[in-house]
Amino acid sequence: MGVNLEPILIKHKTHIRDFSNSVVSVDAYNQIYQFLSGIRQPDGTPLMDSSGRITSHLSGLFYRTISLMDEGLKPIYVFDGKPSAMKLRTLEERKSIRENTERELEKAIMTSDREKIARLKRSINYVTRDMIDESKQLLTYMGLPYVQAPSEGESQASYMSSTGKVNAVVSQDYDCLLFGARQVLRNFTIYGRRRVSSRNIYVSVDPEYIDLKENLANMKITKSQLVDAAIMIGTDFNSGVDRVGPKTALGLMQKHGTLEEVIKAKGYRIPQYEEVRKIFLQPEVTEDFSTSFGQADGEKIRSFLCDLHSFGENRVKPYIEKLRISLEKGNQSSLDSFF
Repeated sequence: MGVNLEPILIKHKTHIRDFSNSVVSVDAYNQIYQFLSGIRQPDGTPLMDSSGRITSHLSGLFYRTISLMDEGLKPIYVFDGKPSAMKLRTLEERKSIRENTERELEKAIMTSDREKIARLKRSINYVTRDMIDESKQLLTYMGLPYVQAPSEGESQASYMSSTGKVNAVVSQDYDCLLFGARQVLRNFTIYGRRRVSSRNIYVSVDPEYIDLKENLANMKITKSQLVDAAIMIGTDFNSGVDRVGPKTALGLMQKHGTLEEVIKAKGYRIPQYEEVRKIFLQPEVTEDFSTSFGQADGEKIRSFLCDLHSFGENRVKPYIEKLRISLEKGNQSSLDSFF
């Protein structure tokens, strides 16, 4: 998902504890998708409760969020609103890919190819309205604030970083840099060993951070120029220029300065690039949100997870206690100490 800026970025390996006492906005859709993809049974099937309802997202949201808080982070999840009309192409492409994968899965089931079945199951993920509603309900019981974005969740999360409401953004997507996030924290909820189903191997996944100011200085460009480079590469809102990758796009921006000048010099045709640029530089966001953390309601958490969704009480209860301790420790503001 998002734009491919990886080849031109400076990234630093880190540890979650290095960001202790930080308030972070979390791209909720991005992380829930990661939970659905990564938290699976051995045969590739998502975790489910006794009624057959998927619970991988709840497992990740509960256990991994508390693990972050145990390291001193204070997460504020940000949920997507109405997607931009210019993103519809990307959403349709994702739907088509998912439908093709489902057809492959049906064939694999008919041939009893267990390895292929497991691999394909892991690649089919849906974030449904029910999953979003359940996630918000659980966060409320946990005493954690969340933000409902008017449009893109990552633009709202990044805006909260750019204006100093939070210290950094937790997301896998580099788009957050285009939206102005001062620091992006990657692999903060999926660190450790991760299975690559297509190759049937495990790889190490380390937390890392990306600093926007550092990268712009290294590239010798502005954020607006980074956005123009991304438009040439291709984003969720446009298809980009054929055979123009991150390094080529960066070189063109360094040489010509603006996308308009690049288009004049190279003759590129980039439909509606002004609208795409506006999405990143003037995103639709809201100021109507709270960053106040409350208290955990242990009984409601237990009932929601254990009674309703078949989680094991012996594992849930210690995490409720960890959550309470983390919330008590986090009563003092962390923003002043961070900057």
